Amino acid sequence: MKRAMRINPDDNTATALNDIDAGENISLVSKSGPVGEMTAKQAAPFGHKLAVVDIKKGDKILKYGEVIGLATQQISKGDYVHTHNVESALVPPPKEKK
Repeated sequence: MKRAMRINPDDNTATALNDIDAGENISLVSKSGPVGEMTAKQAAPFGHKLAVVDIKKGDKILKYGEVIGLATQQISKGDYVHTHNVESALVPPPKEKK
């Protein structure tokens, strides 16, 4: 079974420890061992994030127990979490030119 790491218990994302295909069952692990399982709804490359809970539009995206962004749309458990559905909390989005 492929694995993803939930780095902090408060995180709503887990980082893929393998390339993960849509529909695959994933073992969620932490530093202390297994913390659950879920099914990937979308593919995620190694090192990228998957949602471990449903995340509403505007909710904070948590990794390392820190806010790394805000959801720009509804993200379901098992969805790929990346720039298409997250706005960075660390780097402001580029301003549109008029």
